[in-house]
Amino acid sequence: MAKQALVIGAGIGGLATAIRLRLKGYDVTVFESNSYPGGKLHQKNQDGFRFDMGPSLFTMPWLVEELFQLAEKEPKEYFNYHQKKVICNYFWEDGTTFSASAAIHDFISEAATTFHEDPKKLEKYLLNNQKKYELTKGVFLEQSLHKLNTYLSSTTLKALARIGMMGIHTDLNSLNTRYFNNPKLVQLFNRFATYNGSSPYKTPGIMSMIPHLEMGLGTYFPKGGMHTIPMSLFKLAQNLGIGFHFNERVQEILVEQHQVIGIKTGDQEVKADVVVSNMDVYPTYKSLLKKQKAPERVLSQERSSSALIFYWGISKEFPQLDLHNIFFSEHYREEFKAIFEEKTLFDDPTVYINISSKEEASDAPMGSENWFVMINAPGNYGQNWEALIKKAKENILVKLSRILECDIASHIVTEMVLDPIGIENNTSSYRGALYGAASNSKFSAFLRHPNFSSTLKQLYFCGGSVHPGGGIPLCLLSAKIVADQIPEVTS
Repeated sequence: MAKQALVIGAGIGGLATAIRLRLKGYDVTVFESNSYPGGKLHQKNQDGFRFDMGPSLFTMPWLVEELFQLAEKEPKEYFNYHQKKVICNYFWEDGTTFSASAAIHDFISEAATTFHEDPKKLEKYLLNNQKKYELTKGVFLEQSLHKLNTYLSSTTLKALARIGMMGIHTDLNSLNTRYFNNPKLVQLFNRFATYNGSSPYKTPGIMSMIPHLEMGLGTYFPKGGMHTIPMSLFKLAQNLGIGFHFNERVQEILVEQHQVIGIKTGDQEVKADVVVSNMDVYPTYKSLLKKQKAPERVLSQERSSSALIFYWGISKEFPQLDLHNIFFSEHYREEFKAIFEEKTLFDDPTVYINISSKEEASDAPMGSENWFVMINAPGNYGQNWEALIKKAKENILVKLSRILECDIASHIVTEMVLDPIGIENNTSSYRGALYGAASNSKFSAFLRHPNFSSTLKQLYFCGGSVHPGGGIPLCLLSAKIVADQIPEVTS
C-alpha cells in the first residue's frame, strides 16, 4: 500500500509541496478551507474589472518551471510569462519621478543622473548585493537552518565566515545612507525591507540583497495575471493524481506517541504517514495542535507588516504609470514607526499601485485601468479598522490626485477593500501578517520556525510563516526544503 501524505492548505507552498511529494511516490491529498486553490494568490472580477487579490510581484519564475520539469512536463503548456523592461515607476511629492530600467547599465546611468550620485557607487552597491545573494542563497534560502548537516558544508562555513561583512550588524537604512547622499535614492533602496514585511530602520543591512532578486534576476508578468501561477500548479497537481478537498477545514492534527498519524476534519479522520502544514504556523499550533506543547518563544516573535488594499476600477488611462508604481511618503521613518510601534496607519503613507491591465488589456474595460492600491499596515491588534480605512482612503486619494494632477475619486467606478482582518480571515495568517514573523533583527533568519517539528515525528511546515520566509519564491523554496527532508517511497 502506498504511503499517504496530507497537505493542509492549498497556498502556493502547499501546492508545490504536494507536487514534490507526489513525485517522490506518495499518495497526496490536500485539504483547503477555501473554495479555491492559491491562498493569497487569488482573483476576483467585478463590474468588468479583474483584480489579483494578493501578491503582485513575480520574480524567479524558474522556481515555478522547475516543478513542471521535475514532472517531465513542458512548462509552457501550463504557464507563460514575459520579463518586464521597466521594473517600477517612482514618484515623489516634489515632482521627481524615476522609471527603473531592468537593464542594469541603463538603471545605473539614469539613477546617477536623476539623483546626482556617482555611477561607480551605484555599480558597487548593486554588485555587492549580488555577491551577498550568491554567497548566502545556498544557506539561508535553499536549506534548513535547523539541521546540523547544513553547517557542515564548505558553502555554509564560507558564508558564515563572511556574514559580518554583509551588513548583519547594521540596519538597512544605515547601510544605504553610507553608500548614497541623495535621500530619495536611499528611500528607493530602503523600500525593499517591505518585501519581507519589515522596517528598513530595523532590518539588517544584509537585506540589501533583496533588490538583486528584482534588479539582477528580473521582474516578470505571468500571462493571465498572478493567479495563473497557483492555477497552473493546481492543474499539474490534478494531472499527477493529487486529491483535493475544498471547503473542508482541518480541525485537528492527530498525534499518537509523539508522532503525527493524520488529521481530523468536520466529517472524517484521515490517516497519513506524513502531514505538512501550509497553514500559518501560529494557528497550526494554536488551533490544530491544542493538545501539544507549542514553541511559544518562536510564536511570540514580532509579526511582519500587513496591508490595506483598495481595488479600484478607474475610468481613465494614465500613460505615466506602469505595472508597478510607488508614490513615496515624505516622512518614511515616521511611517514605519506608526506601523511597527504605534500599530496604526500613517497619515502620509507610501502608496503602491499595481495595474495588470497595462499587460493584460482584458483586465479592464477599454479606456479604463484596474488599480490594486496598497499601503503597508500593522497587523490586526483590535484597531478601529472602519475609521482607519476611511481616513486612509481620504489620504491616499489626496496624495495621488496631487501627484497625478487628476481628481482620482471621480474616476473610481467600482471598489473592493481588503484589510488585515480580511487577510487573517481569508488565509489564517495570524494578525493578517503577510510574511509571518518580521525580520527586524539580525538574528531573525535563524529564529523563524523550522520546516519540521522537533517534537512530533512526520510533521512538516511550508509557506511564508516558516523558513525561509514569505513571498512567492521563498514559499516555493520552503516546499523544496520540506521535500528534501522526506524520503522517497521505496517499493
